[in-house]
Amino acid sequence: MALEMKVPSPGESITEVEIAQWLVEDGDYVEKDQAIAEVDSDKATLELPAEEAGIITLKAEEGDVVKVGAVVCLIDTDAKKPEGFESKAAPEEKVEEKAEVAAAPKKEEATAPNPAPTTKTDVKATPLAKEMISANNINTKKIVGSGSNGKITKSDIQAYLTSGIDSSAIAGWGGSREQDKQKMSMLRRKVAQRLVSVKNETAMLTTFNEVDMKPIMDLRNQFKDKFKETHGVSLGFMSFFTKAVTEALRQFPTVNGMIDGDYIITYDYADIGIAVSSPKGLMVPVVRNAERMTLAEIEAEIKRLAVKARDGKIDISDMEGGTFTITNGGVFGSMMSTPIINPPQSAILGMHNIVDRPVAVDGKVEIRPMMYVALSYDHRIIDGRESVGFLKAIKEMLENPSSIIFGGKNPDEVLLNL
Repeated sequence: MALEMKVPSPGESITEVEIAQWLVEDGDYVEKDQAIAEVDSDKATLELPAEEAGIITLKAEEGDVVKVGAVVCLIDTDAKKPEGFESKAAPEEKVEEKAEVAAAPKKEEATAPNPAPTTKTDVKATPLAKEMISANNINTKKIVGSGSNGKITKSDIQAYLTSGIDSSAIAGWGGSREQDKQKMSMLRRKVAQRLVSVKNETAMLTTFNEVDMKPIMDLRNQFKDKFKETHGVSLGFMSFFTKAVTEALRQFPTVNGMIDGDYIITYDYADIGIAVSSPKGLMVPVVRNAERMTLAEIEAEIKRLAVKARDGKIDISDMEGGTFTITNGGVFGSMMSTPIINPPQSAILGMHNIVDRPVAVDGKVEIRPMMYVALSYDHRIIDGRESVGFLKAIKEMLENPSSIIFGGKNPDEVLLNL
């Protein structure tokens, strides 16, 4: 019997997806629940698992845009498993184990001064990824696969080639003046459309301030070991900024709002989007009810979401909603920028790198670790008083961390929930 595999709905309001890449070839035998394709929606990239075991016949090409519910492949469930067939993960694990055993007695070979990079195509990778590995002479030991069972995908190779890391392991500039033209993913196209619409449809303005980071850095240095020992997560800057943002949003609720036609919607909660970089592009997972979280809870949630984004396992539900966004260009060395609002939100806070600069402190010039912060906002509903007051409130709380909360004999320890 031929089973029709249809595109499931990735989420509400999504009507079509794009076949990013097939993870199997036409005529392959597939097992039930085996990932057979990666599909792009306008919100995320998802894997399509086989509904039953059998021989697969592909009905769509890579790059095709198909409607939700459309048939993309057939699976002949009556087909018998080929002789000697094993699951995709099992044979590769055995090969790796045998390789390790075989390599043990040949220690002299491991001491070669300039070993060649591992570029064989018998690695855990999709067919297209294997071609790219071979063509670009890539050392696959440097790549962590984001596909099923750690399989290296086309997106992983593209991210590696454009990341600039370990350039000695890939082919350099050829000087051939050739050009490469690739279709933008559906996710990238949707992001592009949203960013252009923000510039065209909002009265976006950006205001700036600077923060003396010494108080927070001193606090981190004093309690970071005890914090990690107590809570099991590291104490970073993002939790301080998130907590300061939630308190400032309480003081200036319009900044936590958005426009809906002729109405302004404000919220009595703060769902904070944290922009993170992933192999598939910029993702903005949301920390729900951040206003009720401790610093440790915020750090743990950000870490959980960042790992999911990095591994390509982020869910649409993780990115839906959000009332305010924080983006940190400082991790890439940005000194100052004007972040673009994440619609339909009305404001976004931009963090930047920390630089030692001479500043006036109590009438004296001192060298302090300073950070520029930027607030981009929609001037249609947020006036200058709210925007400047909001950013000033964040600055004051970060320069006096214990002011974020009230009470307690030792405000610093109460803030850190120690």
